[in-house]
Amino acid sequence: MENYAHLTMLSKSNNVGLARLSAASFASELDFTLNELEEIKVAISEAVTNCIIHAYPLEEGLIEIELKIEGNSFLMTVKDSGVGIEDIEAVLQPAYSTKDEHMGLGLAFIDSFMDKFEISSELNKGTVLKMVKIPEKIKKKNMGNVVK
Repeated sequence: MENYAHLTMLSKSNNVGLARLSAASFASELDFTLNELEEIKVAISEAVTNCIIHAYPLEEGLIEIELKIEGNSFLMTVKDSGVGIEDIEAVLQPAYSTKDEHMGLGLAFIDSFMDKFEISSELNKGTVLKMVKIPEKIKKKNMGNVVK
């Protein structure tokens, strides 16, 4: 199964719900459980919220979301053209935040909910988050086919 969607939105908090619904609706083409769809919604919410809060702290900017289904994998890419991240290793640490009022757990949630998670960033050019989720049923089925 193959499919692709591209969504461009302003970095407004009102658009987090749109990102959540779009990702979950698109992912539902695969055999995800309700719990896995909720994890997808949390991951995309955290990624988009990070763009709103951190990438564009002084003004609105564009957030691009790509959703893909390749075989049994669901791929999400969230891209901004904002301020970028100076120290990727630091932001990947749980509870790290550049804002005192935030808990700094967003990227940790994304990492724990996704099967694969990559982040790349360049100062004053933006950040790209790539996330991959495979339905648990598929992973279990494939493990049963492993030759010992």
